[in-house]
Amino acid sequence: MAPRAIFVTTVRAPAGKTAARFLIGSIRAFGGEMAACPIWVFATDPLYETSRDLEGSNLRVLRLSVPEAVRRYPFADKVYACARAEAAASAGVESLIWFDLNCLIVQPPVLFGLGTQFDAALRPVHIRNVGLAPSDPPDAFWRGVYACVGIDDVRDTVESFVDRRVLRAYFNSHALAVKPATGLFGRWRECFERLVRNEDFQASACQDETHRIFLFQAVLSALVVSSLDKPRIRILPPTYNYPYNLQAQVPEDRRAAAMNDLVCFPFEDRILRPDAVSDIQIREPLLSWLKANVPA
Repeated sequence: MAPRAIFVTTVRAPAGKTAARFLIGSIRAFGGEMAACPIWVFATDPLYETSRDLEGSNLRVLRLSVPEAVRRYPFADKVYACARAEAAASAGVESLIWFDLNCLIVQPPVLFGLGTQFDAALRPVHIRNVGLAPSDPPDAFWRGVYACVGIDDVRDTVESFVDRRVLRAYFNSHALAVKPATGLFGRWRECFERLVRNEDFQASACQDETHRIFLFQAVLSALVVSSLDKPRIRILPPTYNYPYNLQAQVPEDRRAAAMNDLVCFPFEDRILRPDAVSDIQIREPLLSWLKANVPA
């Protein structure tokens, strides 16, 4: 019987293997009914061979190749890993669950289980960055993205969690789930690569670092709302992908008081060693687990 959910991540730098062990450990320790789900780690060369020792029960390491012309682009490996996972998933898989390596799971992430009711589960972005207000006409960047996915504009809106801006649909990608039968990840790769290789688009709309960084996320957002029926898109609660990396910027009425109350969160460059954490409470059993497992 095929697994109903598969976790997916990627290793693209030497430190990534250590980060992968930390993420995997949190899935196995706090994933509850999802703790034993298969995990696929896609590793880019030359890290594939040295990452093979991550393999174990229900954990596979797979080689990931990204075209040279696209590899230099931020987060290209994420796009290609998700597309590869979608192509490899068997018919019975209901959820491919992507996690960035700088994320941690501290409660069972059951809402990533899509079942038969949903085709995707994700959160709005934390801050606006390249997001587009519904009152503003699409700029060259968003016009190019929308044209690539085959639409003129987007009516659906979200509110960014930290700076509380109403934006045309624009989703966070630290962790998300997509039903592989939708083919959405494959289209994500195709559109992303097309825009990266489009010299006119790059010269006119992607000259600055911010737009280059978030191109992959803009394409994903446009595909989600243009490809999926709105009732089949699960907008996750703030306990998912809670931006602990931005804790000081989170409005006080939205700021998490205890790490244990969250489900999963990105920490990026934040230190999670308990004796170095002063802006959020950490209770047992998470406290002891972090003491024993935070990488040096």
